[in-house]
Amino acid sequence: MPLTVPVILGSVRSDRIGIRAALFLIARLEARGHAAPLVDPAELKLPLLDRMYKEYPSGTAPEALERLAALYREADAFVVVSAEYNHGVPPALSNTLDHFLEEYSWRPSAICCYSAGQFGGVRAAMPLRAMLAELGMPSIPSLLPIPRLQTVLDEDGTPADAWIEKAAGRFLDELDWYAEALGERRRRGTPY
Repeated sequence: MPLTVPVILGSVRSDRIGIRAALFLIARLEARGHAAPLVDPAELKLPLLDRMYKEYPSGTAPEALERLAALYREADAFVVVSAEYNHGVPPALSNTLDHFLEEYSWRPSAICCYSAGQFGGVRAAMPLRAMLAELGMPSIPSLLPIPRLQTVLDEDGTPADAWIEKAAGRFLDELDWYAEALGERRRRGTPY
């Protein structure tokens, strides 16, 4: 079943390597027949959160927020690609996520975390799980941590290590399952 799965990238650094993971996952999602648009905070240039999207009078939100709201309403699931900044969630990711709430509801998320070192960003994934659950898009049980990302994926997201294909396949199989299950339940109605 084709799904819409926005891939939300969490870094705005000029020399960021996380774009490699985002491109890799977009290609794998598209190979499954899914739409996987990139949500890139470096391109969006959202202001620091002052008002959530829902707090703007109808039709007055900044254009970037209107586009994201429309995309998120059509989404079946989300993939979040996060670096680890000081053992936590990158500020650009937090800011990008915090602009919305209801648009995420009853949709699963999946966390791909990464680092240039050996831990693969997992220390950021733990607080991110709590944040995503609070936003209404709980994360699937599996993570896709990518240690030493700069050696695992090249600049366009092509794998240099074979393990990443197998790990990503299982990760996306699980996300597909949750997205289809929750999608069926959403179509039958939600508690509120």
